[in-house]
Amino acid sequence: MATKLPKNYKPLKSEKFMNAKQKEYFKLKLENWKKDIFKESKETVENLQDSIAPADISDRATQESEKTLELRTRDRQRKLISKIDDALNRIENGTYGYCEVTGEPINIARLDARPVTTLSIEAQEMHERNEKLHSDD
Repeated sequence: MATKLPKNYKPLKSEKFMNAKQKEYFKLKLENWKKDIFKESKETVENLQDSIAPADISDRATQESEKTLELRTRDRQRKLISKIDDALNRIENGTYGYCEVTGEPINIARLDARPVTTLSIEAQEMHERNEKLHSDD
């Protein structure tokens, strides 16, 4: 059963971490984000189908560049949908909001800004430092 959220509810650090209201808040946030991505994808498909190649070669090149950028953006969003689905699954199984490295709760502000995150700030920084060290090899 879904928890009814108060109007304009925002999770607070002072609340019990991942209580029913917070879980419902993040579930709705993720589901709405996913709906927006699908809507944008549908619009992209319609735009690509409706476009007619201009006669001028430089206009055509510009249009092709725009299409390529749009398709690249949609591919990134396709990958993001997978992350959103993973986050929704974590809400269901009770692991959402906890760092996959340390097991500690992830800061509420971080989750609100990036609801698909799986790492605390500390774990993310450690991951980035390790990446940087290994990329210099």
